[in-house]
Amino acid sequence: MFATHVCLRGSAGVVEVAFTDRHGGVSGPPFDSLDLSDTPDRELELAENSERVARALGVSRLTWMRQAHGREVMVVSSADSPPISCDAMVTSVHHVALSVRVADCVPVVLADADQGVVGVVHAGRAGVVAHIIEASVSTMRMRGARVVEAWVGPHVCGGCYEVPAQMRDEVSAVVPAAYSCTTWGSPSLDLGAAVGRQLMDAGCRVTDVSSCTLESPELFSFRRDSGDSGRSAGIVVLKELAV
Repeated sequence: MFATHVCLRGSAGVVEVAFTDRHGGVSGPPFDSLDLSDTPDRELELAENSERVARALGVSRLTWMRQAHGREVMVVSSADSPPISCDAMVTSVHHVALSVRVADCVPVVLADADQGVVGVVHAGRAGVVAHIIEASVSTMRMRGARVVEAWVGPHVCGGCYEVPAQMRDEVSAVVPAAYSCTTWGSPSLDLGAAVGRQLMDAGCRVTDVSSCTLESPELFSFRRDSGDSGRSAGIVVLKELAV
C-alpha cells in the first residue's frame, strides 16, 4: 500500500508522510489494485481504495484537490472540505489528510512538525514553471512554519521523460536544473531535480524518496500506460501528540 511511510515528531504534533504504490486496493486490471484516480465511472472503487488508505493512516478520510497545473495554494480548515481547484494545499488542523494524485508528476509533502503546519504539492511541468513550490512554502511560512521538511515522492525520471527540444529549453530557462537527456540521448526534463532545486532555494530540508514511475511496475505511470494508468497519492497528516 505504501511505497514510503514515515513519521516525524515535533512539539506541535506527529506528522505522518506516505506515498502509495499500486497494491492493496480493489481495482481490477489494468488499474489493479490501489487506483486513486477520480474517474466518473469508477467512484465506488475510489471510495473503497481511499477508505483503505485513510484507515491505514488512522484518519476518517482523505482530503483531495482538483489539480489544475497552476500555482494556486489553498489553506484547508476541515477534513470535510470539498475538492478545491488548486495544485497545493496547506493546513494546521489536526487529522486532515491532505492528498495529491500523481501518475508521473512530482508529489511533494511539506511539514513543520514543531509549528504544526503541513502541505502537499502537485508539481508537474507547468507547476514547476509557475513556481508552485515557492508559493506553497511561502503560504506555509505565512501560517507560522519555520523549518520546513520536504519529501519528494515517485515521479518519472529525467532519463525517461522525453520532450521536444523547445519545451526543454523553455522549462530549463526558468529552472536550469530541469535540463536533461533521456538514456537514449534525446531531450528530456528532470522535474525531480527541478523541484529539489526549488525546494532548497526556498530553504527546505529535502528528503528524496522517489523512484521512476515509468520504470517501476509497482507504480502507476501515464507515460507508460496512457489511459490504462491509475493514480497514486502523496499524503500528509498532522496528528496530536499522545498524552
